[in-house]
Amino acid sequence: MQRYFVPRDNWENDQVYIHGDDAHHISKVMRFKINDKVICNHPNGQAAICTITSFDTNLIKLAVIEWLNEQVELPFQITIAQGLPKGDKLDFILQKGTELGAHSFIPFQAQRSIVKWDKKKTEKKLNRFDKIVKEASEQSHRNKIPIIQDIMAISDLVHESRNYDVKLFAYEEEAKVDHEHSFGTLVSNLKEGQRVLVCIGPEGGFSTNEVDLLKKNNFTAVRLGPRILRTETAALYVLASISYHFEELRC
Repeated sequence: MQRYFVPRDNWENDQVYIHGDDAHHISKVMRFKINDKVICNHPNGQAAICTITSFDTNLIKLAVIEWLNEQVELPFQITIAQGLPKGDKLDFILQKGTELGAHSFIPFQAQRSIVKWDKKKTEKKLNRFDKIVKEASEQSHRNKIPIIQDIMAISDLVHESRNYDVKLFAYEEEAKVDHEHSFGTLVSNLKEGQRVLVCIGPEGGFSTNEVDLLKKNNFTAVRLGPRILRTETAALYVLASISYHFEELRC
């Protein structure tokens, strides 16, 4: 069943109102008719089966039929802090990371990030990123859309990390000599409900200064398996591993 995320102001008791791009998608792309059903997601994480009662290209009116009791979110709030990669790799990370259950993303300017974003470019990209995670959330039947924070310097990221229970960064050079720093070992020690921050470097990895800064601020270096992963693969490895451990093995 097609799913749409509806802003809080568009809910009124058992009535739901959809407009803008989603209204166009319902009427022109999906070609739904009156009495057809869709799932509408409320910002509080709940979802309801709704039936279309009236519509035109700009406004769709729906009535709630049934509230769903579903749980599809990871048992942790996993934030991926991603050093800015080249090209459209961040688009890929956001899309697939959303499908795999990330709670939020923090793009950060690392010392070895080749790309540099100015203010105008950042605003444009963040608008596109919001659309990417919204569509990925709908496609994967998420109950919540991941948050994309503004781009940060690594010093700002360190300050932001004070809000997290567990702080990790992928750094195979140090972690490979200490098997207790394997990602699998650390995952097995996580407790449900924790806020977890995982920091991934850009293509060139972290600089020595960045490694020292992260370690001084209680980040733990981890290795992500015995092979070296590309930056666009690392975050997906993290999310898939956590999902398998806590959602599949314990189901």
